Amino acid sequence: MKSIIILSALMLMAITGAFAQHLKSSSGHDNNPYYSNTDTKKLNVSDAEWKKILPPALYATAREQATEQPFTGQYWNKDAKGTYYCAVCGNELFKSDAKFSSSCGWPSFFAPTRKNSVIYREDQSHGMERTEVTCARCGSHLGHIFDDGPPPTYKRFCMNSVSLDFQPDRLASK
Repeated sequence: MKSIIILSALMLMAITGAFAQHLKSSSGHDNNPYYSNTDTKKLNVSDAEWKKILPPALYATAREQATEQPFTGQYWNKDAKGTYYCAVCGNELFKSDAKFSSSCGWPSFFAPTRKNSVIYREDQSHGMERTEVTCARCGSHLGHIFDDGPPPTYKRFCMNSVSLDFQPDRLASK
């Protein structure tokens, strides 16, 4: 009986350890030493280094200004309460309370969590005049901002889902 209990305990420990490792590796950040939800220090990492670290779709959007197809990203219609972070570096960007349904096909927010969490740059690519939104910590492309959002800011931060990570509020997830 004692050996069965010991064997069961060892099996439970092995299963728990394997599950914990699976959760760690499925987060996508275990090989990214720059990812942090608390560090706000500006990063100076080369695109060559990011290319080694980031998944191809994230690299293409974040570092090469690609855009995901509308209505395909995992967050365009997400209603859960929580916080959105830069998928490249973990910088806090938006709270779900600032998210709204814009029907444009990408997640849309009316304000970032902090004024200095994003940077704005003129973007005249594709024959359009737009304002690009980049992460203030790592410089990665997040999307664009438009003047057709709801009150109180009347802004629409139109972001690529692939450039965002979402963490649900602890109280909302229980």
